[in-house]
Amino acid sequence: MRILANDGLVEEAQKYLKQQGFTVETEKRDEDDLASEIGSFDALLVRSATKVTRALLEAGVKDGGRLKIVGRGGVGTDNIDLEAAKELGVIVKFAPNGNTNATAEHALGLMFAIARKVPFAHRTLMGGTWHKKRFKGVELFGKTLGIIGCGRIGQALAGKASAIGMKVIGYDLYRSIDAPLTYMDSIPELLGKADFVSLHCGGADPVINAEEFEQMKDTAFLINASRGRNVSEDALYHALKTGQIAGAALDCYETEPKREGLPFVNKLQELDNIVMSAHLGASTNNAGVRTGIEIAEVVTGYLKRGEYGNSVNVGETVEEEGADIYTIFITHEDKPGMFGKFGTLMGEMGVNIRENNSRKLGEQVQTVYMVHARPTEAVREALAAIEGVNRVSI
Repeated sequence: MRILANDGLVEEAQKYLKQQGFTVETEKRDEDDLASEIGSFDALLVRSATKVTRALLEAGVKDGGRLKIVGRGGVGTDNIDLEAAKELGVIVKFAPNGNTNATAEHALGLMFAIARKVPFAHRTLMGGTWHKKRFKGVELFGKTLGIIGCGRIGQALAGKASAIGMKVIGYDLYRSIDAPLTYMDSIPELLGKADFVSLHCGGADPVINAEEFEQMKDTAFLINASRGRNVSEDALYHALKTGQIAGAALDCYETEPKREGLPFVNKLQELDNIVMSAHLGASTNNAGVRTGIEIAEVVTGYLKRGEYGNSVNVGETVEEEGADIYTIFITHEDKPGMFGKFGTLMGEMGVNIRENNSRKLGEQVQTVYMVHARPTEAVREALAAIEGVNRVSI
């Protein structure tokens, strides 16, 4: 099978894929070349640069095209048409864990930077002037960190912040019993208590608007190392300009340049109580390797074993499809044609097979069918009567 990593792939991940028997190509195709060649690849791996549009996906499957899966190195899938992929039978997977530590560390670094005014002190020294009193800061120790979005990255940040003596509170629609923080019942409750607010959530609309800034302490700092649209930049500008909050540190913005080296213009640049970085949260060598290996593993799992873990546009498990699931356990001889007999019989008896898993059990085979119709005793007896079947349980 052929895999195209159109936005590049670390050597470690390439080596892994080749060891699994895949042919890997990393030469970047432009839009036209990619569309003309995509049908000859079984998998397309991308990061954020390549846009996987409906037209590209259609090119990958039409006229016998081989495209089966799109793998996104990282978390965001805004550059992939998920609905088109679903309609066309192309699975989309992501690699969400490789960037977790890097992003959490960067968020913590931004907190230190704005609290201790490190970038401002650096800039004046590089300009040849010594200032000390001007850059008196605040400590993180003993302060309350409020995290909005307590998933992988939010919890990783919570652990690091707790280790340096911060009290950590959080808000999320889904609560993890093991999260190293105390959950709040609402965002306003969190904002009223937090000295630092760090965003690690998604969504289409801003999480922090003018109303939310009014709920924050005037000594509080806002950190956003998640998505630019999480914060209204107009509201943030007003809050920083008027002293409604003490400061902010951003790694992402409502509008960002599409390519390295392009101009970046933002009215927040004129303020002296904000720290800005260029979407660097996942930009470490370690994260690149971890993400590359992770996406290589999940794509391999699908192409070689039909595994749906880390899927974005379908359920990772049959249970996630929402329909009732029933199981049939069959112990049988390990010989050709058994699955065909099972499938034919269950089809004739109106049993809709959704998935089956099978493993060697000594000299026999144990197969478990997951079905969408409650199996009757008649189904069990008919399966048990098939030559080569030793036991059936429902």
